[in-house]
Parts: sequence; structure tokens; C-alpha cells
Amino acid sequence: MTPEPSDRPVALITGASAGLGLALAHGLAERGWALVVDARGAEALKDAADALAVHTDVVPLAGDVTDPDHRADLVDAITELGRLDLLVNNASYLGQSPLQPFATTDLDELHRVYEVDVLAPIALTQALLPALTASSGVVVNISSDAAVEAYETWGGYGSAKAALDHATRILGAEHPALGVYAVDPGDLRTAMHQAAFPDEDISDRPEPVTVVPAFLNLLDRRPPSGRYRAAEFAPAVTS
Repeated sequence: MTPEPSDRPVALITGASAGLGLALAHGLAERGWALVVDARGAEALKDAADALAVHTDVVPLAGDVTDPDHRADLVDAITELGRLDLLVNNASYLGQSPLQPFATTDLDELHRVYEVDVLAPIALTQALLPALTASSGVVVNISSDAAVEAYETWGGYGSAKAALDHATRILGAEHPALGVYAVDPGDLRTAMHQAAFPDEDISDRPEPVTVVPAFLNLLDRRPPSGRYRAAEFAPAVTS
């Protein structure tokens, strides 16, 4: 399917077939944003796109963000739409489950973590900078508290997210016309979080949809580029 040029704001969200990525996609769709969404699983992505299409125009592209050809397809879709207002680098890889101490971490797994969580977001952002610059757009890189806290066995994922956090800060310094944010959404009830704690019941964690208002508030307020926790932008609860 060839997308038509968009007369509404456009967001590209990676890892959008489930979890936080899908929740953010629905939040933006309900605001009338057009979407380009990706995920590795074609069937799950199609189901997600069908649900999103009730609200907005959506272009689903299945693939792996570490694949240069897939990233080129994403860039082509944005070019066809004629604009990009928001890039959400949400696709992430946790690593081996259960998580392993650094001393015994499989280096091939560590390489994959860094490839997905650091290099792919940087590469996609580089490729989309002209479109983002034209719209004075926003980049949101999904972070984690593991990027700033030294949790045992979280060395691979945590250090990768720390690297992405710092890359976010540098990009923000280099491109002051953009809003560039690393955002820690907090613990959520997602497949990745379950993989991190395979033997635990995580039903007490909030659903991803609960943090969507905070992300939308971040976009509305557009604070200085930097690292934030989603909780900082949670709408006030009124009685």
C-alpha cells in the first residue's frame, strides 16, 4: 500500500504491535495523528493496524529495526506521507531470559541488545532527521530505570539504555530546534517485563495504557530536551 501525503501530524512508532508502543499508537490515533508503525511480527502488526485504522490513517511495515533495508522502507513511507512530527524509538530487546550476570553474559546476546536498543534507534533517527527538522519535530527514546540504577543481572539492557540516554542528550544539544527526550515509562505489565521476571506474577504492574496521558502531556508541554520519567507528566488527579 502506498500512503497518501498527510495533512495531519505524522508519528512513526517502532515496536508498535503490543505493549507501550501499541498503547501510544492508540493515544495518538485518537488525537487524529497519522501513523507509521512497525514490529517484527507481521500478523500481530496487522491486527494492531486494523484496530488503529478505525481512528486514523496507518501504514504498517513489518520488519526488524536492525535491518537497514527495513529502516529504508520506513523512511520511504515517511517520504510518501510528506512529513514526520514524532519519532518514537520504542522497539527494544531485553536479552536472555532469565537475565544473566555480566560475568556470564553471552556476548552474542549482548551484541544483539546493543544493536536493537542503541544502534538501531540512532540509525533510524539519523535517516529521519531531515523530515524531523523540517517539522521542528520530536524524538522520544524509550528508556528505563535500569539505565540509572545498578540492578544485578540487568547489565546488558541497563547499559544499553544508558547509552541511548546519553545519545539522546547529545542529539538534543546538537539539534536545539527539536524536542529530544529519553523517557522512562516506569514498570508496566508487558511481555518484556514478564520475560525479565519469568517466575513472578506481574499482574500488579499497571497496564501500558495508563502512562499514555503522561506521554501526550509531554508532547503538549514540550519541555527542554533531556531525560524524564513519565510520572513527571502524569496529569493531576482531581476529585
